[in-house]
Amino acid sequence: MVRQVSGARRSASPPALQAQGEARQTSSARPPSAGRALERTAVQPRRKRPFDGSGAAQPQARQRQRPPQNRLVVVSNRMVDPSKPAAGGLAVALAETMHDNPGLWMGWSGAIGGRPGTPSVRTQAFGQSTLVGMDLSRTQFRQYYAGYSNSVLWPVMHSSAGWADIRPGQYGVYRQVNRIFAAQLAPLLQQDDMLWIHDYHLIPLAQELRRLGCRQRMGFFNHIPFPEPGVFRAIPEHKELVESLFSYDLVGMQIPRDVENFRDYVREERIGEAAADASLLRAFGRQVQVRDFPIGIDVQGLMAQEPDTGPSGVLERMRTEKAEGRLLMVGVERLDYSKGVPDRFAALGQLLEDRPDLREKVTFVQIGAPSRPQVPAYAALARRTQEMVDGINSKYGTPSWTPILYFAEPVRRSALPEIYRMGRVGVVTSVADGMNLVAKEYVASQDERDPGALVLSRGAGAAHQLQDAILVPPADRPAIARAYEAALSMPLQERKERHARLLDNVKTQDLAKWREDYLSALRAVPQSARQHDGGVSGRKAGRPAGPH
Repeated sequence: MVRQVSGARRSASPPALQAQGEARQTSSARPPSAGRALERTAVQPRRKRPFDGSGAAQPQARQRQRPPQNRLVVVSNRMVDPSKPAAGGLAVALAETMHDNPGLWMGWSGAIGGRPGTPSVRTQAFGQSTLVGMDLSRTQFRQYYAGYSNSVLWPVMHSSAGWADIRPGQYGVYRQVNRIFAAQLAPLLQQDDMLWIHDYHLIPLAQELRRLGCRQRMGFFNHIPFPEPGVFRAIPEHKELVESLFSYDLVGMQIPRDVENFRDYVREERIGEAAADASLLRAFGRQVQVRDFPIGIDVQGLMAQEPDTGPSGVLERMRTEKAEGRLLMVGVERLDYSKGVPDRFAALGQLLEDRPDLREKVTFVQIGAPSRPQVPAYAALARRTQEMVDGINSKYGTPSWTPILYFAEPVRRSALPEIYRMGRVGVVTSVADGMNLVAKEYVASQDERDPGALVLSRGAGAAHQLQDAILVPPADRPAIARAYEAALSMPLQERKERHARLLDNVKTQDLAKWREDYLSALRAVPQSARQHDGGVSGRKAGRPAGPH
């Protein structure tokens, strides 16, 4: 039987950077638990204590960042919680900058409740910056977050339009929440502020701010893929969304393929033109720079983590399997149809069918933290995944061996490095992924004396950088099965050589470099490129908002 911990804490929170809106503050409302397991919690901060808003950042952290020339205003779904250690990923990268420099960080408070017409704002000091949290009403959470953001934008932009659930009214609430964010943010802005807005939930935010007269530098970073034009058009409001992106000065994508897809859409729709600078596009009376900025991980923080000493069913079972001489294959992510988990299981079944000599010698360990249970597509995927696991285990398992150990639960961050290290094969089979930081974490966690091999789908943005992985076409189950076989039989010397090149990329293209490259590019946007203020659906921009 599959190992699945009963009563495991189920995640109900939005993924990383899914910025939300307003609602009346209620004392009983509590934020959902962590959702976007590895993309969001990919790294551990170097600090031994949580941010408390009073102490200075570590000297090592200060050396990695360039002091901002302007006040930085960040808008994202998930803000740092000063009472807890930073969860990792973007929170670490931004927290280092925001804690030690004057700034503002706005996002969803995590609370759900109240009425749509009574926005509640919570403020909190964070070093030299201020955190501004807003609540969501239940209707907004259902229509804006679970609805338009995660049942329309997420599936389509991950080239999985078949999973989309498009319903009337969702887009209107999506725009409404962005308008509320803009209305709350505009009075807080200063003339020389620089705004950095994150991910698909907040695409219209700059346009709403421009309509209020805000003329500050505004950058947007899209953490998920930008699909081919024909796929993107499955979103009924595709033109409105692209027009909204032209209200930014800089639009960042993960990899060149995303940039090309965006440019192809603009060209095919005949809504704009390229400038002399190949990275610039003009449309809707504005000019925007579109570039790729591949996100990385906090390698130093990941490597500096203290070993996990708490009880862990995952680690204990993996140690037992290794002690019995089995090779482990490892997959770690929240359960999402974009991750291609059914494809990897089907490929394993094919491998065991074609290579009966590998039975009882190889065990697949899959950690699939439940995600977004309020979205019907995810509940269906969870059932389908469990059925596949049960079928393979029933067909190929023996009294002493279970082919797939499936843990439908999140794991502690401190356990991840050892989990990765015990995997002779790391498996990332994304159908589509903006980057996929699990692949980079796996590489960074390996023992350089005996590293594992990485099987990586070309559907993941990480494949653009990690060329020394065993690359496979997305959803190609026979190819994935062959890649498993190659990874399991790869000689030690080849594994060392591949790993050395992969690790060099992961270390040099890390999280701090991503942050610094993006902010440097946003600061460098010329003033002349920011004077086209008519491109807000025909509405003329008014007086600049905030104190000037």
